[in-house]
Amino acid sequence: MRPLLDARAGDLLRVNEPQAVREVLRRVENFAPDNALTAVTPLGPDALRRLARARFALPPVLASASGPEHRRVRRVVARFLTPAQVEAVRPLVVELTHERVDAARRELADGRAVDLAETVSAHVAPAVFGHLVGLAMPSTPVLHRWSRHSLELFWGYPDPQRQVDLADSAAELFAWLTDAVHTRAPGRPSLFAALREAGIDEPRLRSLAFFLLIGGQETTAMLTDIALHEALTSGAWRSIAQSPQGPASEAEQLVRRMLTTTSSVPTWRRIAVRDTTIGGRAVAAGTPVLVELCRHDRGDIDDSLAFGFGVHRCLGARLAPLEASTVLAETAAGLPEVVPAGPAPDWLRLLSFQAPRTVLVRRRSEPVGQGGSR
Repeated sequence: MRPLLDARAGDLLRVNEPQAVREVLRRVENFAPDNALTAVTPLGPDALRRLARARFALPPVLASASGPEHRRVRRVVARFLTPAQVEAVRPLVVELTHERVDAARRELADGRAVDLAETVSAHVAPAVFGHLVGLAMPSTPVLHRWSRHSLELFWGYPDPQRQVDLADSAAELFAWLTDAVHTRAPGRPSLFAALREAGIDEPRLRSLAFFLLIGGQETTAMLTDIALHEALTSGAWRSIAQSPQGPASEAEQLVRRMLTTTSSVPTWRRIAVRDTTIGGRAVAAGTPVLVELCRHDRGDIDDSLAFGFGVHRCLGARLAPLEASTVLAETAAGLPEVVPAGPAPDWLRLLSFQAPRTVLVRRRSEPVGQGGSR
């Protein structure tokens, strides 16, 4: 078993033993979320000036807040992500996946390799998120660029020049959100209107929108890409497509395994706000802590920490697995004949986010059975 506290990750104290992770996340009075949105690499003056010109600001709200204000915002957001609402969105996920699989099939018929990350999952997650929260979404390529750039800016390791480029992109997203949170998607209740009615001021509303837009769709698309990649490279793809129990059952198990070992959000941060302990060991006030939400061994499936623990447990804990497993099941059933194409993909590796950058497939040269047709 690994030690309770590993060597420091930079200035971060790494906590990886599950019970200790629960302890840190449960004790918000000792380990606050104040650094949840703090840039891992301190931003240089040029990047800060670009953000200041855009009036970019992320005051504490939801993931970066605690206490009564956190609870008030969380109650409103939770109304849009109830178990019933999440389950009701499953047919939409299936419909959207079928549309994207049909597009992939047309490209494959021309003999081209297809990136399932770009062709399928990148389109499904934003549409589902916009449907649930009543937000009219930007075009998929623009949203993907904004989201990945913002993740790299705050959770990556960009040099000063790269920071400037990323800051410009984050400022574009922030400017779009400033107007978008006032525009309802036709025929849908608006989360941001409900938050405004609950008394959430505009700065915190924009801060929440920035975090939710990325966390609500990009990390779900990333989890889906991890699942697609794992199914294709582990040999599970054909068994999912042709499972006698139906593809959904095996796909759900694979996604749970990925949440256990290779989640798109493998770590999260906290900061000790007073001298305290973890598992009886002293931790000084001001110590930033990195908690591991998934493990790297291949033992029993246990995804109980994948979405956090306690009062800050992710409100998308039901939605993300449903989306990822449904997209995997329907894609494998619709494209049972594909195999990985090209070399192993490069991965996005940030402090708290990871995913393969591409999931390239091509048609298998030999024929397959009909068990995977939908």
